[in-house]
Amino acid sequence: MNILVLGGAGKMGGIAVQTLANDPRVGEVVIADLNQQAAREVADVIHSPKIRIASIDLRDHDALVAALRPMDAVVNATVYYTNLPVMEACIQARTPYVDLGGLFHTTRKQLELHERFQEAGVSAVLGMGSAPGVPNVQARYAADRLDVVESIRIYDGIKPPPPDDTAFTYAVATILDELTMKPMVFRDGEFIEAEPLSEFEDYLFVEPLGVLPMHLSLHSEVATLPISFADKGVREVFFKINYWGMAPETVEKVRVLAEYGLNSAEPVEVKGGVKVAPRDLMVALLRQHEPPSTTFLAPPANQPPDWVKEIVTEVRGRKDGREVIYRLGTMTVKGALPTGSAPAITAIWLAQGRIPAGVHPPEQVIDPEAFFAELKKLGIETRVTVTRPVY
Repeated sequence: MNILVLGGAGKMGGIAVQTLANDPRVGEVVIADLNQQAAREVADVIHSPKIRIASIDLRDHDALVAALRPMDAVVNATVYYTNLPVMEACIQARTPYVDLGGLFHTTRKQLELHERFQEAGVSAVLGMGSAPGVPNVQARYAADRLDVVESIRIYDGIKPPPPDDTAFTYAVATILDELTMKPMVFRDGEFIEAEPLSEFEDYLFVEPLGVLPMHLSLHSEVATLPISFADKGVREVFFKINYWGMAPETVEKVRVLAEYGLNSAEPVEVKGGVKVAPRDLMVALLRQHEPPSTTFLAPPANQPPDWVKEIVTEVRGRKDGREVIYRLGTMTVKGALPTGSAPAITAIWLAQGRIPAGVHPPEQVIDPEAFFAELKKLGIETRVTVTRPVY
């Protein structure tokens, strides 16, 4: 099978390329990226004869369709603003699609393409990274074993970096949106807005993470889980993270810049009458603090843990009238690994025809036990704890 990775030279796209290139089921992996130098660097590190590099401008619809047509599946690892136009190209090219998430609002727009994908006989899975993605499948595992689902609480815990670490853990533009846009939560059966960096709570993760301060963030899981498990009565869904894996000091600096208007997309006139969108300038400057994409690739087995992460979903509900709490924790010592590996696994399943036509959130079409088994092969373990009251 042949799989194309849009943004394959990026941090998460590179991991997807590596996962696919190392999988015997895959014949060719195409790194599609305008940054050809970065694409070559990723290809050199992975060093697989399966890899081919292509330059594709996503703004050129016809060129994108032509590139997609011979592919058995595509991983869209670019920023989420491209999700809808890439999906339009996939309908025309008849190419199965998976992405890393649509930050709630875009995900809801993508779901509206369901009937068109069905009519075209094309499959799509939305938000299939570490989060969203893994938590959706964790929730499905628990919901399948409960008669009633009362709440789904997601905690994305990442080992905090030193206070002077200014690195960004993934796309700067996406982090800016998560930091400044109002989080959505599902509470008492309704979608409501909250404030960014709000509703802090201390949550206990496995060692070496321990207790971390968690806050709300806008995320795609909340867009789909309440709908997928409405028949089980779910009343609460939220997503929390600890500063997006960055130093709190760095997050505060960026928050202040945004508060002063530097996150505005509205152009302002500067010296010489030139108009510049403050957000474009801020993104360009902050991207200088992004580590090279190659540092996110899976390390050799002898490399010590450097970015410990546990993705936890707690599902509370009832079975046979008794209260039950499921805690699923997916652990990795290379925090970004699930973000690129999960869509790679899904792309393989799409190419194999294991996903029905239409547009689907992960919890509706991804088999949890088979998926966790695939992650385990990559050193990403999932542990399930079930708590029942004694009475």
